[in-house]
Order: sequence, then C-alpha cells, then structure tokens
Amino acid sequence: MAKRTVSLLQLLLLVYGVCVPASAQVCRLLGQPVLPLLSAQKDVNIGAVLSFHRSALLKMHTFTSKPEPTICGSFNLRGFKFAQTLIFAIEEINNSTHLLPGVSLGYNIYDSCSSIAQTILSSMSLMNGYKQTLSDTSCSRPPAVYAIIGESNSSPTIALASVVGPFSIPVISHFATCACLSNRKRYPSFFRTIPSDYYQSRALAQLVKHFGWTWVGTVRSRGDYGNNGIAAFEEAANQEGVCIEYSEAILSTDPKEQFLKTLEVIKKGTARVVVAFVALGDFVPLLKVMVQHNITGLQWVGSESWITSRTLAETKEYSFLSGALGFAIANAKLMGLREFLVNVHPDQEPNNEILKEFWETTFQCSFRTTGSGACTGSEKLAELQNEFTDVSELRIANKVYTAVYAVAHTLHNVLKDLKSSTNSSTKEQPTPQKMLAYMRDVRFTVKTGEEIFFDASGDPVARYDLVNWQPAGNVGLQFEHVGVYDSSLSSEQRLRVNQERVLWARNTGQLPVSVCSESCPPGTRKAVLKGQPICCYDCIPCAEGEINNVTDSNDCFPCDLEYWSNESKDKCVLKVVEFLSYTEIMGKVLCIFSFFGVLLTTIIYFLFYLHKETPIVRANNSELSFLLLFSLSLCFLCSLTFIGRPTEWSCMLRHTAFGITFVLCISCVLGKTIVVLMAFRATLPGSNVMKWFGPFQQRLSVVSLTLIQVIICVLWLTISPPFPYMNLSYYREKIILECNLGSAVGFWAVLGYTGLLSILCFVLAFFARKLPDNFNEAKFITFSMLIFCAVWLTFIPAYVSSPGKFTVAVQIFAILASSFGLLFCIFIPKCYIILLKPDKNTKKQMIGKSS
Repeated sequence: MAKRTVSLLQLLLLVYGVCVPASAQVCRLLGQPVLPLLSAQKDVNIGAVLSFHRSALLKMHTFTSKPEPTICGSFNLRGFKFAQTLIFAIEEINNSTHLLPGVSLGYNIYDSCSSIAQTILSSMSLMNGYKQTLSDTSCSRPPAVYAIIGESNSSPTIALASVVGPFSIPVISHFATCACLSNRKRYPSFFRTIPSDYYQSRALAQLVKHFGWTWVGTVRSRGDYGNNGIAAFEEAANQEGVCIEYSEAILSTDPKEQFLKTLEVIKKGTARVVVAFVALGDFVPLLKVMVQHNITGLQWVGSESWITSRTLAETKEYSFLSGALGFAIANAKLMGLREFLVNVHPDQEPNNEILKEFWETTFQCSFRTTGSGACTGSEKLAELQNEFTDVSELRIANKVYTAVYAVAHTLHNVLKDLKSSTNSSTKEQPTPQKMLAYMRDVRFTVKTGEEIFFDASGDPVARYDLVNWQPAGNVGLQFEHVGVYDSSLSSEQRLRVNQERVLWARNTGQLPVSVCSESCPPGTRKAVLKGQPICCYDCIPCAEGEINNVTDSNDCFPCDLEYWSNESKDKCVLKVVEFLSYTEIMGKVLCIFSFFGVLLTTIIYFLFYLHKETPIVRANNSELSFLLLFSLSLCFLCSLTFIGRPTEWSCMLRHTAFGITFVLCISCVLGKTIVVLMAFRATLPGSNVMKWFGPFQQRLSVVSLTLIQVIICVLWLTISPPFPYMNLSYYREKIILECNLGSAVGFWAVLGYTGLLSILCFVLAFFARKLPDNFNEAKFITFSMLIFCAVWLTFIPAYVSSPGKFTVAVQIFAILASSFGLLFCIFIPKCYIILLKPDKNTKKQMIGKSS
C-alpha cells in the first residue's frame, strides 16, 4: 500500500517538476519548492488557498528548461483580508479553553493568483508538503494539512476539489458558489460555508418576478460561476414566466472590443432590467466601458459576487449603479477583528514579501526606494478606511471565519472520539479521511449566533440579505437592507421585501417597468406572438360568454349555462330571460288587438241579438251565428294565454284552449256552410234533405267535431303535456323562456285536425259560392276560410323559423288574423245591411234572385 502511494506521489511530483530516480527510494525537487506566503507550524495544520492577487502572468512553456515561477499582479486587498481573518480565527481557537484544549492549530496559506494552474500547484504543495526531498518514510508521517480552506472563485475551487478529492482531504470554500460543486460524485470531499448558486439563482428569479419584470437581459462571467449561475437562473425564470431578451458573457481578459459588443447589445435591448451574474473581477472592465459611453437608467440586479463590493460602491464613476438590487450573504460582526487587522505590520515577519507588498499597496509607497515615496514602517493602518480595514461589511470574511471553526469543531470531535476509544494500546492519529467523515455530521453555533451544519451535498442553509444601493452623500453609495431570502421556509414565505425602502434606478421611488408586452387587463387573454418568447404577446378580448377576471391570464373561462359575460368580459352575469311580456310594447299591442277583437265581437253579438228576428240574422241558423260569435270571442281571449311568463298551467292552457276554441269556431262555420248547401238542395222537387240536417243535427255536428279535438287534447295532456322550458341553445346570451310542446305529435295533431276542418269548410264553401241568392253567405264563408287557411299556411314556416318571443308573437298574430278574418268576412256584410241597408233586410230580398 505504501509503495503504491509513493508511486502516485512520484507521478504527481513528476508532472509538477519533480525528478523520479530509478531507485524510487528518494525523490528530489529539481526546481524551487512552492512555499506558503503565510504559515505557522503547530500541532495540527490547516491549509488555505486564497487569491492574494487578481491575475497571474501566463507564460508559454517550451519544456526544454525549468519553468520559471509564476508572476502574480494586482494585489487583492480583499483576498489578503480573508487570509488575516483566517489567522484571526485560528488564534482565537488556540486561545480557547473549551475548543481543542491542548492542541494548537497552525496554517499554510498559498496564493492562487486567481489562476487555475496556480491553484492546482498550491493544492499539490499542501498535500505533499514543500520539502526538498521525498523518501519512503514520507508516507508514514502525518499529512501536511488535515483540511484546506479555499478558494474564492468557483473555477479555481473546482480544480482544487478535483485534485484533492481522491485523497479524501476536506476542502471548505468560503466564496465558491457554483451549483456544480454540489455534485457529490465529482467532488466527494467538498464543503462550503456560503450557499450554492442554485438557491441564489432561484432567489433572483423570484425577485425579478416579485417586481413584475418579465423581460430582462443577463450578463454573466464566462466561467463556471457565471455559466452555471445563469443557467440555473434561466431555468427558474422560465418557471416563473420571466423571459430573457439577451445573454452576454464576459471575462476580465477579453479585449475591449468584446466589452463594446456586449455594451451595444445592452443599449439595443428593450429590457430595462439587467441581471449581472458576474464575478467582481470580470465586472469592473465592463463598468469602465459603460462609464466611457455614459450608459445610465438601467435597473441592475446583481449576484453576491459584486453586490456588496465597497470598491464599486465608493467609486463615484459607478454612481449609475444606484438603485441596484441583489442578494448578499448576511452581514456579521466579529469582535476584535479590526484591532487584529490594523496590527498587521511587515515587522512581524521581516522576510515575508507578501506583507511588504501589502504595505506598499495600501500606503502607495516602496521599501526599495528612498525619499518621499519610501515606506518608513511608521504608517498607521488604524488611520485608514479602505477595503482591508473596513469591518462594516464582513459578509464573506465571516464565511472564512466560519470555515476555520468548522475544521476546528470537526477536529475536536475526532480527537474526542479517539481519546474515548477503548483500544488504548494503539494511539490512533486523526487522518483526513476521518476528518471528512466527521465533517459531514458536524453541527455547531458560532459566536455570531448562526448555527452551522452541512447537508448531503456539503452545502449550508441558504439565507440571503436583499441589499439596495442608495446614495450616501460624498462617499458614493451605501448598502441598504431591504429584504431577506430564507430557503428553509416554504416557497411562498422565502422572499420578503420591504418595497417602501427600495430606491430604484435614477434614484426614483417609481418601480421600473421591464416587460416585452404590457399587461393584459381583465376581460382579455394573452396570445403569444409567433416566433417570440412567451412574454411577448397580444391581448385578445375574451369571446362572448367567456370571462377573465385576472391580469395576464392565458385563458378565458366560459360562464355557466345560466350566465353570460358582461360588456367588459370580466364577470359572469345572469342571462336575460326572454319571453313575451305584458309590459313590453309588442305584448301591449297584441293585448290591445285581442281586446279590440273581443269588444268588436261583443258589439256584433248585441247587434245581432237586437235584430234576431230579422231575416238576415235568422238566415242560416242564428243559433250557429251566436255560437260562432261566442267562439270567436274565446279565440281572441285565448291569445292572451300566450303572453306572460310561461308556467306549467299556462303552457297546458294556451295550446289546448287554442285548439278547442278554433275547432269550435270552424265547426260552427262548417255547420253554416252545410246549412247553405242543404238549403238550396232542399228547394229541388222531391228533396227531403233538411230533415237530415236540422237544428238538432247542426248542434250535434258542432259538439261532435269539437269533442274530437277535446279528446286529442286530453290524450296530449295525459301522455306528454307542454311544460315551461328554458331554451339555452338558441341564443348564447339569452335564456328563452318558452313552452316545450312535450309531445310534438300532440301539437301537430291538434293543429292538423284544425287545418283539416278548415280545408273541408273551405272546399264546401267554394262549391256553394255561386248559388243563386241576393245574399249568398257561402261566398263570404269562402273568403273567410281563404284568409284563415292562408294565415295558418304562412304561420307554419314563420313559427318554425322565428326566434324566442317572436315565435309566440307569430302564433298570436295568426290567431288574431284568422279570427278577424272570420269576423269581418262573415259578420261585417250582415252588419252593413242591418245598419245601413235595412230595406234589404227582408225575406223577399233574402230569397229573391239577384238581378
């Protein structure tokens, strides 16, 4: 096992400039060892890889000579502050009496220079140590470090976790947020004290949706941090109904033309909100280009990488970022940290170059020169207010502090269990593998009050502060706390925003609008435009009978059968119930004609009664004339049963009353017609027909013919009577309240029987029309029946095709028209003679031959 381990170490050392002799007994480093920039050797050592510099000068290696050490540039005060916070936490633990008593922690801190290659080289040095030689005995000594803290950026951290993972050395990052690092299969030994971008991306999508911004642009770092972050954001935004207009990627090493191209895309875009999931180092070059082109008025939504950067906020040229919103790690206060930071001095380690570089960068001086620009060492950090000495924003520094304590508590638990082990004969030492196993279950509370533990993916609970950039006088911008996001709560309660305290872009209190299409008001629905994202749409009014009472709905919803949409299509209202009413004009007019018919019939009745002994009244059986007048009165009155709200009784009455009264009327007319025919037949010599159709037979015929109709109506009412019915199908917007016929056979039987008698009467009257007589009543009966039949023949198609209440009106009109036709044609000529030609109202005139 030892030989196999040595072989693997030899292979790795060979890759990084190590000579492997053939004997495989001793490996000697040919080049210079990679030394930690800050170190203190104690009982147990912790490794760290931090970004002391923002960039590394990359060189092309010829592989013909030893590679020169990497040159790093642009000193990073924030990275150096993280390193000092780590040392502060370690010293605090070493001074503690309850955590790791009797055990002192040391540290080896390397500079990654924000470079993946340098991060890998530093991780190899942390695993193998940095001694000049490596022999077989090297495998039996304790590991160089038991855990590694770092790195700040996601891409270098991915490299670090990939290299260290196979050796089961825990890696704890304080600032690598890429969601990809939660993959336990690829990174089995990775933990972090900062939440994953998975939660931040979803929080940003929820934030954008909360303010109604459905049309946004995105800018990301072209790396693992930005690519994974925006990918998760786009997925969450799609679920929230938010569309991405454009997605631009930038990197700090890009040429200026690339930033100008990104700037042009932002300028041409219609989205007023830009989500910047960008690392701080990549964002600064873009901001410089924006300053040159005076791009203002955009509402920026930022990721935690830059949203709490004092460097940006205190730079006056970046004042256009005022109103920016974003999620930041919760702030914390670390008592004693500022005093520790301001006591950092190059004299603490005179030979330490990183301390000198820090001092030179901070005070803009040099130890290599003399005169006005020289560093004297008497400068006071306590008198400065910069990114290093500022302890008002310890959001990320607190995560470094927490990571150190996570390692300490894990080591404390390991040592405690080893000490209590019953097998005291062998002194088992802690190993990185044990540290890894115990770290998965570690749970503790730091002095800031936060409880720390890791889930199955090595992630902590995601809690963010929502910060808003607001003007702070002459010092640039300040961070205003305006909300929180807590992933441990339900989805509805995770995001809480105090919108009244938010200051928007252009320093206004007016919420910016960033939509592709304006909201669709109630009464309309969204119709997506072809070839456009779902956020670009037209507002289509709801169809008749459909409503939508919410804003931006994709669908309209049909009303129930008895309801209809109002004019604005946002509410269902009861449909108008339509029937022929007494209160409307049509109903009133029909009532007037009906009563007029009854009145006229009554007047004629009394006129005939007063002249009942005159020949013209007695002709053709006056009894039938009075019965006919009575039946006509009933016909006029039965039309009234068709007006008004249909009920169960009115529906049965209207059809049966109509059928019976009209059959009674036609029976009387038929009887009079037969009397005319029989009367002239009786004048022939030897004819004795009148005895077969005398008054009794006439009465019997009327009763018999009417009784048949009564029987038909009784059968109809018994089997399937008419009933009130709400017709919902004819009009979609109205309910037609009508009488359902019940049995259509019964209705057409009643109507057909009436029509049959009418045709028979018309035929008989037609044959008798030319009989010799001064007053031939058969001629007038013919005219009356001609009108009657014409009216009812035109009634059938009109009845079938008329909608709603007009169906009833057509039927009433047919009743009144046919009734008036009978009344006028049969009785008005007689009234004319009675009133105006009384000289013709004699028996002689009645039976005399016409000239």
